[in-house]
Amino acid sequence: MQTTIAQKARFRGVGLHSGAAVRLAILLAPADHGIVFVRTDLDGARIPARWDNVTPSQLCTLLDNGDGATVSTVEHVMAALVGTGINNAVVEVNGPEVPILDGSSAPFVQGILEAGLRRQPDAALRAIRVLRPVEVRVGEGFARLSPADHLEIHFDIDFTDAAIGHQEKQLDMANGTFLHELMDSRTFCRQSDVIQMQKNGLALGGTYLNAVVIDGDRVLSPGGLRHEDEAVRHKMLDAVGDLGLAGAPLLARYTGHRAGHAMTNKLLRALFAQPDAWEWVVLTPAMESRLPGAGVVGSAARMMPHMPELAVA
Repeated sequence: MQTTIAQKARFRGVGLHSGAAVRLAILLAPADHGIVFVRTDLDGARIPARWDNVTPSQLCTLLDNGDGATVSTVEHVMAALVGTGINNAVVEVNGPEVPILDGSSAPFVQGILEAGLRRQPDAALRAIRVLRPVEVRVGEGFARLSPADHLEIHFDIDFTDAAIGHQEKQLDMANGTFLHELMDSRTFCRQSDVIQMQKNGLALGGTYLNAVVIDGDRVLSPGGLRHEDEAVRHKMLDAVGDLGLAGAPLLARYTGHRAGHAMTNKLLRALFAQPDAWEWVVLTPAMESRLPGAGVVGSAARMMPHMPELAVA
């Protein structure tokens, strides 16, 4: 069956790159609606959250409806929607960028779980099953989708900065893994890159409180890391959000090596350009039980008392 949010969840913050104040709301939507962003400042312009509406970017994921309406930095809220099993929602935003909040998906997840989930039992849920490996390469990096009966992610990164270095992680995304392992991992960047981006008019909303900022072997953000391998966990979080733009749950294993937003979108484009590499399947209850959002209500009941208060109002 399909799932939407039970009632409106509201968020406010600033855009990471613009620094502008922004409000976002997630609202329920009917079955078979999918995820659609709505620019409330542009007379309700609609921007479907799909891979073919992505404008390639290294710094974030940007959606463009082709009629002049865009919304950027959608990956963290998309990851939260995938991780809580929401298939249908309207995401209202009053500007061109999603608020960065704390740099992770945790505030979005908390707001969604507080609003609750609504099952849509009369609507069958379809998924995209990958039938054979599909891979794209850019320089030394690559991203690959290969057959699996549910979503799995294997990611590794290599940075010269001692605070990050080489990190590698594999996760089976079933049974609330996103909530337990990935949702609170924050975006990260070098201090020198922040300075250069701000000189170029970017990262104007970036602070030590909404990103992990590093300088060589030092972590400059207060409180340090949430996980020793927070950087690779965040790359996996980004991948969950970017793969959510497939338009339906993916039954596949995703492998990323030095991959990012643009490469993951390039991978989805390569997949859908090869009709023999994938197929639609109607999910059985057993198959649904292994999706990333399965069981999150039970997980949330255990986790909510231990979650920090986050700016979601």
